[in-house]
Amino acid sequence: MFDKLKKKDGVKSGRVDMFRRSAVRRRSGDGHGLPDLLSVLPKPAHLQSAVTSWEVCSGRCGAAVTEMNGEEKHQHSEDHRTGSAAAAAPLRPPRPPGDVTDGRRLEDAGEREVRNSGPILLQRRSDSDLRTQTEKDRTLLLHREQETHINAQEENMEEDGPKEETNEQKLYKVANELLLTERAYVTRLYLLDQVFCAKLTQEAAKGTFPVDVVKGIFCNVACIYAFHSQFLLPDLEARMCQWESRPRIGDILEQHAPFLRMYAEYVKNFDNAMDLLKQWTERSAQFSAIIQEIQKQDICGSLTLQHHMLEPVQRVPRYELLLKDYLKRLPPDAPDRSQAEKSLQTISMAATHSNSAIRKMENLKKLMEIYESLGGEEDIVNASNELIKEGQILKLAARNTSAMERYLYLFNNILLVCVPKFSLVGQRFTVRTRVGIEGIKVVETVNDAYPHTFQVSGKERTLELQASSEQDKDDWIKAFQQTIETFQKKNETFKSASKEAEEDVSTEELGRRAPRWIRDNEVTMCMKCKEPFNALTRRRHHCRACGYVVCWRCSDYKTTLEYDGNRMNKVCKDCFSILTGRTASEERSEAKKRGILEIEAAQFSGSSLVCGFLLYSEKARPWQRVWCVIPEKEAVVLYVYGAPQDVKAQSTIPLLGYSVDDAPRAMDPPCSFRLCQSKSLHSFACESEEQKRRWLQVIRVAVTGDVAELQTAGSGDLANGSHDSGPHSI
Repeated sequence: MFDKLKKKDGVKSGRVDMFRRSAVRRRSGDGHGLPDLLSVLPKPAHLQSAVTSWEVCSGRCGAAVTEMNGEEKHQHSEDHRTGSAAAAAPLRPPRPPGDVTDGRRLEDAGEREVRNSGPILLQRRSDSDLRTQTEKDRTLLLHREQETHINAQEENMEEDGPKEETNEQKLYKVANELLLTERAYVTRLYLLDQVFCAKLTQEAAKGTFPVDVVKGIFCNVACIYAFHSQFLLPDLEARMCQWESRPRIGDILEQHAPFLRMYAEYVKNFDNAMDLLKQWTERSAQFSAIIQEIQKQDICGSLTLQHHMLEPVQRVPRYELLLKDYLKRLPPDAPDRSQAEKSLQTISMAATHSNSAIRKMENLKKLMEIYESLGGEEDIVNASNELIKEGQILKLAARNTSAMERYLYLFNNILLVCVPKFSLVGQRFTVRTRVGIEGIKVVETVNDAYPHTFQVSGKERTLELQASSEQDKDDWIKAFQQTIETFQKKNETFKSASKEAEEDVSTEELGRRAPRWIRDNEVTMCMKCKEPFNALTRRRHHCRACGYVVCWRCSDYKTTLEYDGNRMNKVCKDCFSILTGRTASEERSEAKKRGILEIEAAQFSGSSLVCGFLLYSEKARPWQRVWCVIPEKEAVVLYVYGAPQDVKAQSTIPLLGYSVDDAPRAMDPPCSFRLCQSKSLHSFACESEEQKRRWLQVIRVAVTGDVAELQTAGSGDLANGSHDSGPHSI
């Protein structure tokens, strides 16, 4: 091909060889060699089509286009590569002739020239043109090297990870996560309130199942949904739209955090809701069908109703975690820090309150289970009681060290040692020994015949127990030690408060000077009998003489106090003994406080407005013969005795506010009348119409509360003949 060029254009052979070497540097598929080389040369008309064909084909397959006397021919190299890959490939140095790689003989330089170069058509060029082309080739190689270096740097950056975010970006990310999770949460609340609850309530209105069941399951979900959808979420969305000008969320959370306390009610009811849901899914086919139909919808995300109802339980702790993350990235001097910290404190309290409610409910539920397993004989269902540990253990006999099976219940204030008993309805126990935690000691013992033993010594009993393993023994000893330590700490609080009270009021000044009251939160148990307080059966009371916090049993005494103008005041039993010179036991035996029922019938019979035998029935119960009295001193109360000489009434009926119905009824005996109030119904029957008239005359005035009229009537003819003390003929 080059020989033909020599003949046609008259190019010297040396110049053609130089151009041949320059052409050999460009391989097929390079996409640059021929156009760059011919761009500076004059192109005759018969070469223009060759250049154009090269430009088109070089980007596709790197083939050389040969045009000779109007004929075109593609010649592809054996190691054919695509244009982009070949352009980026480095130039390889020529190998020696005859070199073999992978079983193929490599062609020599001459063969490679013919294969790679293709027919290149050249015009005669000057030396300056050659230098220009050489500089272009060098520039092109340098550009490729720079691209390779940049690509390597980008790869290294990708391996090292993304660029570190700024603190402002992290704060925005946390706030945006709060917004996104809040949107998703409101969607779940909508599903609970507006879909599940609405559909079930609509069906319950038809009488398929009780409406109270739906209310018991969803509790206060409607309030929670309204709060989040109408208040918290709109405020968060508005703030994120203004983030550039107001990058803060602490003020919004501080404003709304107090309302999160409503979750405590939902958490307390959660176990009950799950039980109702399970119960009515099994009981009512329509109830179950509605739930199944809704759960198949896309909005449920293939999750059950129970799963969605768990989300409100987990939401408050989620707020706490996000806000802690927000504060971690917030600068110490940020204007939003103060409000964010206050909102975190409120949210943490709400989360603690919810968790505390969960623990209390679980504890009470467990106490109720133990109460039932003990046959309902132990008074352990108390909010102040806490189960520490339970489990099977062996008790070694004191005489012959024989092992006997026992079951221990360790509470925060007592140890119950139980024995199993036969039962067809679950595991049941009988309490054999009760040991108080006060003064109890636990020591590890060594017994070659019985390993893993320890001794529990209390005021009531000393027990030697054998655990099932060394680990079990260590667990029991640790549980006992922690319980004793906690109990002693509470006792220290009690003793310190007692010491302060003793220092404040001496025996000589008792009742003459007002004491300093011990605060309710300074003690957890009665400062006299040391029984723990609770909100139901053992509430806190203050002795007006010494200021101690005591229970109702220890404060059920009264005496005059000099500092209060010698008026009667409630005092504890110790102060009562000091101030009166009498012991509490003497007071109890001599002048026991009588209840309203502990008044002898004979005391009333002689000074009553009306009394006598009547037939009595309460709420459709069987009729019974009773002695009824309305005394003059308590003219608005009807006392019901079993007999005229009874020392205690069976019941009392406060007549004020009752309505009187004396219309005859077929189901009642003759001469009957009734006293009605709300859900209370008391029926009476007299032996004659005259007796009925006398009773109704007094009762109709008593129900109005006009005591003066009753007492006036009692001194007149109303009292005459009103004592029907004879035997009743009915």
